[in-house]
Amino acid sequence: MPESLQFILSERQRDTITIWLNRPERLNVLSLALMEELTQAFLDAGESDATGVILAAKGRLFSAGHDFAEMAHQDLKSVRNLFGVCTTMMQTIQSIPQPVVARVHALATGGGCQLVATADLAVASHDATFCTPGGKGGLFCTTPMVAVGRSIGRKRALEMAMTGDAIDARTAESWGLINLAVPTSELEGASTRLLRRATRGSSSSKGIGKRAFYEQIDMDQTDAYTYATDVMAAASLTPDAQESITAFIEKRQPKFGARRRRRDR
Repeated sequence: MPESLQFILSERQRDTITIWLNRPERLNVLSLALMEELTQAFLDAGESDATGVILAAKGRLFSAGHDFAEMAHQDLKSVRNLFGVCTTMMQTIQSIPQPVVARVHALATGGGCQLVATADLAVASHDATFCTPGGKGGLFCTTPMVAVGRSIGRKRALEMAMTGDAIDARTAESWGLINLAVPTSELEGASTRLLRRATRGSSSSKGIGKRAFYEQIDMDQTDAYTYATDVMAAASLTPDAQESITAFIEKRQPKFGARRRRRDR
């Protein structure tokens, strides 16, 4: 990662990249600069030959959401730009081919909750809480609800949005906002194990499948099947797919090609 980055850390261990929100003194607020850095960190991870990404945070909060200091007394163009950068960041997380696991150790509020909902998978400690607090104030959490509503459904999303109340990690798990709630001492191990399971098999197949999932999930069923059929038919001809089919027939373990950097393809 470039040395100029101030608010994000990116670390690689073997095939996994961990991207850290690293502005603990400001509770990891999603300032314009932090969001631009986070977007670039995910783009870089997506271009790498890593097989999986963990999104984590330093400090006592996961993220306090949008930086209201950057929204006060601004004109419409400036605020639209701020939310546009946020949207690009969220879409980038879902556009990279690798599985992304959010590892949540504490409060994720507003845009921070949106980050968790945007990640492909999420694990949280029992100490973590989640909220979209706009319902208690004067600015409804409209953009966080795009991701949160797609994770937990309308009634529960609107309960979070309209009341502004926080939910604990066990509730977040039962509602589908996260995959797993664990004791704090088990958070790192549990998120690593989930990522390891999610990165088994062919990396190229996983990338095709992730992209197709997000493309079809909001289509009507007929269009989704048409699209998915085309994708799966084309994917079945790839070397990794043919190796998987052949290995199954021959009753042996498949041997997939290593993931290559995207720019080398």
